[in-house]
Amino acid sequence: MASKIKKGDTVKVIAGKDKDKEGKVLAVDTKKNTVLVEGVNMVTKHTKPSAANQQGGIVTKEAPIHVSNVMYSAKGQAVRVGFSFKDGKKVRINKKTGEVID
Repeated sequence: MASKIKKGDTVKVIAGKDKDKEGKVLAVDTKKNTVLVEGVNMVTKHTKPSAANQQGGIVTKEAPIHVSNVMYSAKGQAVRVGFSFKDGKKVRINKKTGEVID
Protein backbone atom coordinates (compact mmCIF):
# COMPACT_ATOMS: atom_id res chain seq x y z
CA MET A 1 0.00 0.00 0.00
CA ALA A 2 1.28 3.45 -0.88
CA SER A 3 2.22 5.68 2.05
CA LYS A 4 0.35 8.97 2.46
CA ILE A 5 3.28 10.52 4.37
CA LYS A 6 6.73 10.64 2.78
CA LYS A 7 10.20 11.84 3.76
CA GLY A 8 10.50 15.61 3.39
CA ASP A 9 6.78 16.33 3.94
CA THR A 10 5.70 18.92 6.47
CA VAL A 11 3.33 17.33 8.95
CA LYS A 12 1.24 18.46 11.91
CA VAL A 13 0.93 16.33 15.06
CA ILE A 14 -2.76 15.72 15.85
CA ALA A 15 -2.44 13.59 19.01
CA GLY A 16 -0.11 13.06 21.96
CA LYS A 17 2.09 15.29 24.10
CA ASP A 18 3.33 17.29 21.08
CA LYS A 19 -0.15 18.03 19.67
CA ASP A 20 -0.31 21.01 17.23
CA LYS A 21 3.46 21.02 16.59
CA GLU A 22 4.66 21.05 13.00
CA GLY A 23 7.85 19.61 11.58
CA LYS A 24 9.56 18.05 8.61
CA VAL A 25 9.56 14.25 8.23
CA LEU A 26 13.13 12.95 8.57
CA ALA A 27 12.41 9.23 8.09
CA VAL A 28 9.50 6.86 7.48
CA ASP A 29 9.40 3.24 8.71
CA THR A 30 6.69 1.46 6.69
CA LYS A 31 7.09 -1.85 8.55
CA LYS A 32 6.39 -0.29 11.98
CA ASN A 33 4.12 2.49 10.60
CA THR A 34 6.16 5.20 12.32
CA VAL A 35 7.66 8.52 11.25
CA LEU A 36 10.53 10.59 12.63
CA VAL A 37 9.54 14.27 12.76
CA GLU A 38 12.02 17.11 13.29
CA GLY A 39 11.64 18.65 16.77
CA VAL A 40 8.75 16.37 17.82
CA ASN A 41 8.69 13.64 20.50
CA MET A 42 12.10 14.61 21.89
CA VAL A 43 13.67 12.10 24.32
CA THR A 44 16.85 12.24 26.41
CA LYS A 45 19.36 9.50 25.77
CA HIS A 46 22.38 8.74 27.95
CA THR A 47 25.39 7.87 25.77
CA LYS A 48 28.71 6.35 26.76
CA PRO A 49 31.90 7.88 25.40
CA SER A 50 32.94 6.18 22.15
CA ALA A 51 35.18 6.76 19.14
CA ALA A 52 32.40 8.68 17.37
CA ASN A 53 31.34 10.62 20.48
CA GLN A 54 34.36 11.31 22.68
CA GLN A 55 32.42 13.29 25.29
CA GLY A 56 29.40 11.07 25.94
CA GLY A 57 26.69 12.44 28.26
CA ILE A 58 23.02 13.25 27.84
CA VAL A 59 21.76 13.80 24.28
CA THR A 60 18.26 14.88 23.22
CA LYS A 61 16.96 13.40 19.97
CA GLU A 62 13.73 12.68 18.14
CA ALA A 63 11.90 9.41 18.75
CA PRO A 64 9.51 7.81 16.24
CA ILE A 65 5.82 8.70 16.38
CA HIS A 66 3.00 6.59 14.94
CA VAL A 67 1.87 7.68 11.49
CA SER A 68 -1.77 7.85 12.65
CA ASN A 69 -0.82 10.72 14.99
CA VAL A 70 0.32 13.02 12.17
CA MET A 71 -1.41 14.69 9.22
CA TYR A 72 0.01 16.28 6.10
CA SER A 73 0.24 20.06 6.50
CA ALA A 74 -0.49 22.45 3.63
CA LYS A 75 -0.14 26.19 4.33
CA GLY A 76 -0.18 25.56 8.10
CA GLN A 77 -3.41 23.57 7.99
CA ALA A 78 -3.72 19.80 8.50
CA VAL A 79 -5.36 18.19 5.46
CA ARG A 80 -6.26 14.69 4.38
CA VAL A 81 -4.28 13.06 1.60
CA GLY A 82 -5.82 11.02 -1.19
CA PHE A 83 -4.64 9.35 -4.36
CA SER A 84 -5.57 10.07 -7.97
CA PHE A 85 -4.30 9.19 -11.43
CA LYS A 86 -2.89 12.04 -13.52
CA ASP A 87 -1.46 11.24 -16.96
CA GLY A 88 -1.35 7.53 -16.11
CA LYS A 89 0.65 8.07 -12.90
CA LYS A 90 -0.62 7.65 -9.34
CA VAL A 91 -0.15 10.92 -7.43
CA ARG A 92 -1.02 12.20 -3.97
CA ILE A 93 -3.62 14.95 -3.81
CA ASN A 94 -4.84 17.37 -1.15
CA LYS A 95 -8.43 16.29 -0.46
CA LYS A 96 -9.54 19.80 0.53
CA THR A 97 -8.33 21.66 -2.56
CA GLY A 98 -7.67 18.85 -5.05
CA GLU A 99 -4.10 20.10 -5.65
CA VAL A 100 -1.41 17.58 -6.58
CA ILE A 101 1.14 17.23 -3.78
CA ASP A 102 3.88 15.47 -5.74
